[in-house]
Amino acid sequence: MNGGPHSIELMVLGTTKFAENGIVLHSLSQEYGRRGYLVRIGKKSPQGLLSPLSLVEAEIVPNPKSELWTARHLQEAQPLPGIRGNMGKNAMTLFLSEVLLRALRDGVNEPGLYAWARSSVLTLDSLQGAYPNYPLRWLLEFAGAMGFRPSLEDIAPFAGEHLAALRTLLGADFSATLLLPLNGTERNALCEILLHYLEYHLEYPLNIRSLPVLRELFAQS
Repeated sequence: MNGGPHSIELMVLGTTKFAENGIVLHSLSQEYGRRGYLVRIGKKSPQGLLSPLSLVEAEIVPNPKSELWTARHLQEAQPLPGIRGNMGKNAMTLFLSEVLLRALRDGVNEPGLYAWARSSVLTLDSLQGAYPNYPLRWLLEFAGAMGFRPSLEDIAPFAGEHLAALRTLLGADFSATLLLPLNGTERNALCEILLHYLEYHLEYPLNIRSLPVLRELFAQS
């Protein structure tokens, strides 16, 4: 598949400006895992396509002389009306996409990772009603998708005074997780515990800059 132009689906993780009329699109895909692509942009380029966790179809043009390939002819692969029409869910996508961006190094492509990540986006899009606990469930599932062992025994060293709440979280299935009666302080504490757990296994800091956005969302829920 590396020879000539070909179309694949990409999940948008973030962008970095590149020259006057270009960006590097940081993405996740089934075929190449975490990878950046050069995208030429103009005044009429549809910026909404590049929102965090958007699913886009793109034609990939390999460059035999560079690791930075080109992505062109971007178009929406899957509409996400349940996310884009909801400020709370949009705030979550800022956080979730940054975790993926910072946790996954270029070239990382764990088996099943993209399928899980795509499914998690569609799940968030479809959720109705209570969902402020979703990022906690997502972090647990991400740890599993990365091949870690998110058990109580494994995470307990990071729990401190929140061991009981962590035990409840780990013992809940998906539906029960969403309905756990946690307050903003508890959600924030559990989120930081899970991030520390990920950092420990990844062996590098994540430095999630969007965490204050999630804290504000937790406080309001």
